Amino acid sequence: MVELHTGAFANAIDRGHELQRLIDGATLGHQLGLQINAGHGINSSNISDLFQVPYLAEFNIGHHLVSRALTVGLHHAVAEMRELMDAYPG
Repeated sequence: MVELHTGAFANAIDRGHELQRLIDGATLGHQLGLQINAGHGINSSNISDLFQVPYLAEFNIGHHLVSRALTVGLHHAVAEMRELMDAYPG
């Protein structure tokens, strides 16, 4: 398996170029028979943009969940993110 580093995407002002790089990486990894995961800087504001990246098996979003849990509680933070993740078409 491979994890696509989404940090540059998360920090970009114009995410189009970084999004295309992630799409290309996911496509190549899938063609090579790898499981494709994504992580770093993913949060509730940018996760839906990543739904354009095909073949994602996992989103690694621990930092956002812990930070969000400090204000709304862990159960609620996970439920919020799960609801957003359920919209992934993959």
